[in-house]
Amino acid sequence: MTSTNSFADCTKILLRLKTGDVTIQLLPELAPNHVSRIKELTKEGFYNGLNFHRVIDGFMAQTGDPRGNGTGGSGKNLDAEFSSEPHIRGVVSMARAQNPNSADSQFFIVLDDSTFLDNQYTVFGKVISGMEHVDQIKKGDSANNGSVDNPDKIVSMELLKES
Repeated sequence: MTSTNSFADCTKILLRLKTGDVTIQLLPELAPNHVSRIKELTKEGFYNGLNFHRVIDGFMAQTGDPRGNGTGGSGKNLDAEFSSEPHIRGVVSMARAQNPNSADSQFFIVLDDSTFLDNQYTVFGKVISGMEHVDQIKKGDSANNGSVDNPDKIVSMELLKES
């Protein structure tokens, strides 16, 4: 695999964390519009340096908010692309507000099977290597809905294509 500046043929994302690299396989067959938007934002460097602002042990690690508190985004909401793909360990899915069509730039990585989320959140990828690094992301306070003090950050995200 090689890093690239054009993203039409990219099928993966390299998520760099302080403990190591995570490779995410994109799933455009499930969520073509979400995959396209994630690729755009990744290419722009949008995610570089963003916090994992909400991390709940045994559930998920959430990032993608430029404000760092769960209230921000890129400014472009996406219509839901729900599927029957199960929210099992390693799945990458879009965060959203109550409105099903409110996903923007925030996403989460499922830490443990959470199938109660199925058909309610847009799955757009899955971790294919480096899940041990996702497991090491600093966890938040369960009494505060997973809010993290001094959170871990995305070092960088870049698009990958097959070489």
